[in-house]
Amino acid sequence: MKIILSAFIYLFSSVILIAQTKSIEVKDAQTKETLSGVYAIDQNNNNNNKYHITNNKILQLKIGKIYKISHIGYGYKILKVETTTTDILYLEAENTELAEVLVTGRVFEDPVMNITTPDLTERVTQPKNVADLFRDINGFGLIKRGNYAIDPSFRASQYEQLNIQYDGGTKVMHACPNRMDPITTHVMPEDISKIEVVRGPYTMRYGATFGGLINMVSKRPELGNYGFSGSASTGYETNGNSLVNMVRLQYAEEKFDVVGMYGYRDFGNYEDGAGREIPSSFRSIDYSLRMGYNFTSLERLQLHWRQSFGRDVLHASLPMDSDYDDSSMLSLDYFKKRPGKTLQKIQAKAYFSYVDHLMSNSRRSNFETVEAVSPVEATTAGGRFELEWKLAEFWTLFTGTDALLISRDGVRNRLIKQNMMGMPFNPPLQLTDKIWQDSFINDYGIFAESRYRINNSMVVNAGVRYDLVNSDIQDPEADFLAYYPGLGSRTEHNFSATVSLKKLLDANNQLEFAIGRGVRSANMIERFINHFQVGQDPFEYIGNPNLDAEVNNQFEVAYTGKKEMNGFIDELNWGASVYFSHFENYIVAVIDPTKTRKFMPNQEPINPKVFRNLDDAYKTGFEASVGVNFLTHFQLDADMAYVYTRNEDLSESLPLTPPLRSKISLQYSKNKFWAATDLRMVSQQDELATSFGENEATPGYELVDFRLGYELFPGLDLGAAVLNAFDQQYYDHLNFAFRNQANASLSGLERLTDPGQNFTVFVKYGF
Repeated sequence: MKIILSAFIYLFSSVILIAQTKSIEVKDAQTKETLSGVYAIDQNNNNNNKYHITNNKILQLKIGKIYKISHIGYGYKILKVETTTTDILYLEAENTELAEVLVTGRVFEDPVMNITTPDLTERVTQPKNVADLFRDINGFGLIKRGNYAIDPSFRASQYEQLNIQYDGGTKVMHACPNRMDPITTHVMPEDISKIEVVRGPYTMRYGATFGGLINMVSKRPELGNYGFSGSASTGYETNGNSLVNMVRLQYAEEKFDVVGMYGYRDFGNYEDGAGREIPSSFRSIDYSLRMGYNFTSLERLQLHWRQSFGRDVLHASLPMDSDYDDSSMLSLDYFKKRPGKTLQKIQAKAYFSYVDHLMSNSRRSNFETVEAVSPVEATTAGGRFELEWKLAEFWTLFTGTDALLISRDGVRNRLIKQNMMGMPFNPPLQLTDKIWQDSFINDYGIFAESRYRINNSMVVNAGVRYDLVNSDIQDPEADFLAYYPGLGSRTEHNFSATVSLKKLLDANNQLEFAIGRGVRSANMIERFINHFQVGQDPFEYIGNPNLDAEVNNQFEVAYTGKKEMNGFIDELNWGASVYFSHFENYIVAVIDPTKTRKFMPNQEPINPKVFRNLDDAYKTGFEASVGVNFLTHFQLDADMAYVYTRNEDLSESLPLTPPLRSKISLQYSKNKFWAATDLRMVSQQDELATSFGENEATPGYELVDFRLGYELFPGLDLGAAVLNAFDQQYYDHLNFAFRNQANASLSGLERLTDPGQNFTVFVKYGF
């Protein structure tokens, strides 16, 4: 009798349980194929618990509950589950957009250890350079040689140690050996909608990555925003009488879209906090044209053309100025989705860029003694091809190949008018110095990266990468050939790998672990430069074509969370990450007493620097942030970043290591008005790389900025700001020193000082 009663109770319970759930199958509205990997997000308790399709591809949803049903690449539907709800739900595929964006906002699809900015085209209050867009991202600093040639630095990694690209793969490399034209100068900052960062060598899919991946995403047409639209903006700065104008026009329909942009920038010399005029003026004209064609809602082809023209660019911390800096970029992208197939996505990119750069000393005090003109050029070509495979319900595999081909050439033509005693040459001596010696570096890579979702709260990612790097110098100087008599084509084989784990502790808390090995072969300056001043100091530098590739073995753990609250505080959010990197073959330039200066041989320092590998170097550090939303309209954010580096071979810090940085921002936003106050605090840096020319500790400083904006009427936004409100005289540890500025009464013994107090205004109209 007990057995019969137990069986009856079990059967009754099963019937009740079945009656409380509903089986629903989700299909593609066009192909009618069943979709796997669908999210069913419970909307009732305001949480993010995710229920996934079971192996028989059926969702079991509770009757009476409301769910958000979504899938990558498809629009979502809000579904209230009733007994009468249909057994099949159809989702419409979204219009195909090229994979220019790495961070999608989906916790299990995003790269590990990522940062992404909010929309940078919103709440603009002043004209910007692209590099300025990095100053508000925690962990970043700016390497400045003036107001134009600005490079981002992240966690004491810079230049080619950072994998910087546009729109998921397009690159343009500088032509100038002094980096007067870094990658950030070849695009309009008003065209950058956001910046995405992977904080280390934790993805293998986007080229060789050593210290981090940076993806600058262009503003794209909004899906479904058909017809004619556009925007126009203008901005002005009082410090330097700087002016920026920009026009953006767009036409889109279901099959075709085209976007055109034009920008004009005219920046004058700014004054620092002591009222001194700093040579920093420049003018530039930029335009771009992007055309896209949708074969279907799942297949797209896009062509993108950009040109940038810089004129009369003054570099206060470099020995010469830029007469012109012209660049052209062309990219072609193809993207196809195949929902329900094992091969789910196909994407391909090809690009070409060319930089034509001329620098001279015609505005410098030494022009009366020696006239120097340097025409140089750089060509960058490459692309990537990637396939995304759905091997199982929770298992995705990415396979592909990419290429980066860099070539440079150029010379310095010198007309020596006087000797060292000031006596004129008649006629003047004409000499030509080879800068790049007609060199190239070609990198061909293949990669595989797998993402496996262990359960509803955990995903593991693993990837491997192989790079074949071929380099050669085709027109070497005689002395360089004497240094390296076996000079010729060289091939390197680099292997990179990563493993990471992402764990959702609950709906609002996330823990990440990552370890990666990133490998970077030496760049062209480190290999082939020949007796040129390319550092922060007055030393001549000599390249080394036999350098081993740098290796970054990095481990990192990160934690993020938030808590919604009732009362005075609306929401509290926080995050922190700690990392450690052990370097192999770290590349630095060290004084070589066996060699002597080539140009102006009687001038100190006599011995040049030669690039070589270190045996023992490392870095460690952290970033932390906390945010509080309170009283509905207020937000208080605090960020802090610190990195410690060590060159054990020379018992000093690694070059260009930034000091402790922190920022506190208070914001108010209500209806059409917003305002913000930023306090930036930078500590003294006394951890120095004396071999690099860092001989004195740089003092700390504090800056206060005020910003506000107002939407006058729909489409018209006004912004204003007071930057460095208290007219602080300061310079950053990453700023280079003044060079060849006797005409401006600026000593080469001090660093470039930053702008003093600056009032700005920005107006934007969109239609």
